[in-house]
Amino acid sequence: MLKALAKRLAGSLTGATGAGINLNLGCGSRKFDGFVNVDKHGDPDVRHDLEEFPWPWAESSVVLVRLIHVLEHLGRDPDVFIGIMKELYRVCAPGARVEIAVPHPRHDNFLGDPTHVRVVTAQVLSLFDREQCEEWERQGFANTPLALYHGVDFRLLANENLPAEPYRTLLNEGKLTSDELAKLERSQNNVIEEIRIVLEVRK
Repeated sequence: MLKALAKRLAGSLTGATGAGINLNLGCGSRKFDGFVNVDKHGDPDVRHDLEEFPWPWAESSVVLVRLIHVLEHLGRDPDVFIGIMKELYRVCAPGARVEIAVPHPRHDNFLGDPTHVRVVTAQVLSLFDREQCEEWERQGFANTPLALYHGVDFRLLANENLPAEPYRTLLNEGKLTSDELAKLERSQNNVIEEIRIVLEVRK
């Protein structure tokens, strides 16, 4: 899933190479070796509600975070979602990597679950990128500069949309172009199944 994407990006990371904590947040029954597996349900290594602050890790102690089909369940209230991003920033070391997978907001996998309360896209997360926010301010754009308001800075390293079937097969067989897929995504549901994002923490 995100593993291959993260591996391709490993050479571009400026940090996250020393000793530190790896967190698998909202793990459910999916536990990863070498990670502290965290959830408020089940049998995790650490039981914690991610909407409760502060999180039980020290500032700048975490070098890798996985949020695999988790963020869409968190932060129905915008202040809570912003609080999650602030806690994520606080516990992450400079150069830490954050690997995210979420269902596309126009796919039935998102729409069909009443516990999915938050749309998460690269556009949403770009609001937490300080350089991007500063550029918007210079150009007089109306985008909400959340990175400047809340003292966080996440750089987008990768954004990959996973097409649903039959579009994935059509794309792989050359029967559908990337431009055609993008047009379908803007006009129809159930074209993109999953969004995969990798962020880098800048401090």
